[in-house]
Amino acid sequence: MANNNNTYKTGEKAPESGTYKVQSLVSGSSSSQDNTEIKLEEGEQFPPSPSSNEAAHWKKVS
Repeated sequence: MANNNNTYKTGEKAPESGTYKVQSLVSGSSSSQDNTEIKLEEGEQFPPSPSSNEAAHWKKVS
């Protein structure tokens, strides 16, 4: 489930429809170069980071 920062990990399901962006990689690496935004519908799984194909923490932007 979501942590206190309202971020979601790769493999979790989106709690609501919207646009999400990579906040950081699960490995701890910076994702500052990853500005990709994705649109998910409620219940869809969060994918790996599009730029690195690594597990990521996602944050809702809209």
